[in-house]
Amino acid sequence: MATTTWIIDPSHSEIQFKIRHLMITNVTGSFQAFTSTVETEGDDFTKAKIRFTAIVDSITTGNEQRDAHLKSPDFFETEKYPELVFEANGLRSKGGDEYEAEGDLTLHGVTKKVKISVEAGGVVKDPYGQTKAGFSVAAKINRKDFGLNWNAATEAGGVVVSDEVRVSAEVQYVKQ
Repeated sequence: MATTTWIIDPSHSEIQFKIRHLMITNVTGSFQAFTSTVETEGDDFTKAKIRFTAIVDSITTGNEQRDAHLKSPDFFETEKYPELVFEANGLRSKGGDEYEAEGDLTLHGVTKKVKISVEAGGVVKDPYGQTKAGFSVAAKINRKDFGLNWNAATEAGGVVVSDEVRVSAEVQYVKQ
């Protein structure tokens, strides 16, 4: 079977994260610049070769001061580590439209295996004749696993930022 290449459609995709702040609320952020390519056998994504890259300097939380802190050596060190990369081979069916992908996440110069949950939204032809595939993605990672260790104690003995980061994405790919 022929290899099919799918390219992410950034105008119909978004990558977000949430992290607990002061352990009482969540702060939401996103990456504005990213690329992704998926290679499949025909339209079968179960054996897909997936590569996703985000430009870490494109991080935004809606607060310029916080964004500058996230880009600094306290967190992402964007000058030294400009990208985060996720690579996986295949999707394991969990039944229905639910899948799981296990792959390598490289962030802040550290590569670790992570599992992501994937919900397949389907494959359709748009009004312009392009074939598109959509997916909802979710994962939880521990930021300290990637050397993102900065934190501060609160007056009550808590911490400013949780270790767990929840990542979610809505992605749409265009068949090439």
